[in-house]
Formats: sequence, structure tokens, C-alpha cells
Amino acid sequence: MTDISPAALRGAVDLSTLRNRPSAPPAGAPAAGGAVADLVVDATDESFGQILEISRTVPVVVDLWAEWCGPCKQLSPIIEKVTRELGGKVLLAKVDVDANPQLAQGFRAQSIPMVVALIAGQPVPMFTGAVPEQQVREVFAQLLQLAAQNGVTGSVPVAGDDGSAEAGDTPAEPPMPPLHAEAFAAIEIGDYAAAIVAYEKALAENPRDEDAIAGLGQVRLLDRVQRLDLQEARAAAAAAPLDPEAQFAVADLDLAGGHVDDAFGRLLDLFAQLPSDQRTPVRERLIELFGVIGAADPRVVSARNRLSSLLF
Repeated sequence: MTDISPAALRGAVDLSTLRNRPSAPPAGAPAAGGAVADLVVDATDESFGQILEISRTVPVVVDLWAEWCGPCKQLSPIIEKVTRELGGKVLLAKVDVDANPQLAQGFRAQSIPMVVALIAGQPVPMFTGAVPEQQVREVFAQLLQLAAQNGVTGSVPVAGDDGSAEAGDTPAEPPMPPLHAEAFAAIEIGDYAAAIVAYEKALAENPRDEDAIAGLGQVRLLDRVQRLDLQEARAAAAAAPLDPEAQFAVADLDLAGGHVDDAFGRLLDLFAQLPSDQRTPVRERLIELFGVIGAADPRVVSARNRLSSLLF
């Protein structure tokens, strides 16, 4: 499970130049005690002082991204979705690192996407790279627990949200199927084995349940990577280039870290080099990882095309 202890960023983030300075409110951010237009706001070098103040009332998640960053485009919609589902318990501040060099320098964003939280003005690490939705939910749950331990338990109301449905509002989503809900509950407490069982039961009932297929692939990935050490895995893979298990470990870590093309490329190269009677486990792992990313993703489409060309 991800450790989001604030000590992990001690010395790694310097926000001193952005504290105690006059700042215009970020677009959509609340005035003191006021409502927000949206729970997702754009933060800038000039407005970040107010973001720090807001974090004394409600935890603020900071998403450092750039227009050219492919993994950012994969991760940001997930973070926005989870933020809005929490109904004001968290505010999301998006920072374009190209347009806001002081913030990029302050957070020492050597790679993006980089996601950091603020609790009472103090930075808390969350994750770097694109990660599966279940992991995002898990880390957000940890963040709320840590915020509560530090007395940050407020929320921000959304302007116009009085809890009632208005004409033209987006209809409420249907309730989650019981086995999916069981899987999510298990993920929340880090019981990946129970989540895997729940998703497998869902697929036994409906083999075409696309959400269960994706969820099962994601939670299996989370279960595998939590036991891996990146340096050890890379050393083992380098020492045994044709060992599927050694290559699987690095591919899992790459995918979890947002290096999707690297993960697919590693497994496709392995598939191409193995004798035909040893290829099945590699093909099955590729198909599982395709489901984690999504069939429509261009990286999956490209990898599927290459896999097809190697098969026929």
C-alpha cells in the first residue's frame, strides 16, 4: 500500500517562496467560507498562496501536468472523477508546469504526472506516473485519514448544489453491482486477494462484464507490484532476458508507473523471441494489461496490431 506520510517529502519540496504572498484566487476557488464553482480548479504561481490557505480547511490534491504529457491525460480524468465523487471533502488544484515554473521548481517535479496533496500547508506525497483508478481511490482514502489525524476535516460546498436534482442535471449513476461493490470495499482496506475473488465471481456470472475485466486486471496488477522492488526486478530481467516471470515484473512496474509503451514493448519483444510453444503466458499477460489501460487507448491499439503481426 502506498505510504503517504508527510515525512516522505521532507526536503523534497520547497514552497517557501509561494507562502505569505499576495495572491489572486484561482479560477473557481472559494472565497473565505464561500462555495466553489467546481471542485477542480486551475492553480498558478500567482494564486497558489490561496491554495495553501484552503488546505488548512480541506485537503488539496495538486496535479502537476503538461499538455504534451501522455500519461497526464490518462491520469487526470481519473483524479477529477474521484475528487468530484467525494463531494467537497477534497479540492483538486491542477498545475500546468510549463506555464507555472515556480510551482514546478517548488515541487521539484522531475517527472510528470506528479500528484501531491497539501494538508494544512504541508506537502504529502501521493504518486508519480499514471496509476489505475483503484489505486487512486485507495490513496485518496489514505489522504482523508491522514487529514483527519491532523484536524483537517472541513469540506467546500459547490455553488448551486443544494442536494436536489434540477432539470437538466446529469442523472445519478445506477448502483454498483454487489460483487463490484464487494471488490471496491476490499480494495479500500488493501485486501487485493478478496477483490480478485469478487471480480472473478462477477466474470463467472457475466464473462462480458467489461468493468469486471478491467477491474480484475487492475487489482491483479496492484497485488503484484506491491511485492516488487524496482532495482531488483530490473536486475533480474537483465540477467534473464527470456525468463517470462522476470520480464513480467518489470512490465508490471512500468505500467503502474505510467510507462505504458515500455511495458508493452518489453512483453512484445519477449513474445517475438520465444518459441511458439512458450508464448501463451506472455500473450495472456499482454491481454490482461490491455484491459487495464483500455481497448480504445492508441497505445493498446498499436500493441495489439504488433501482437497480431507476430501471431500470423
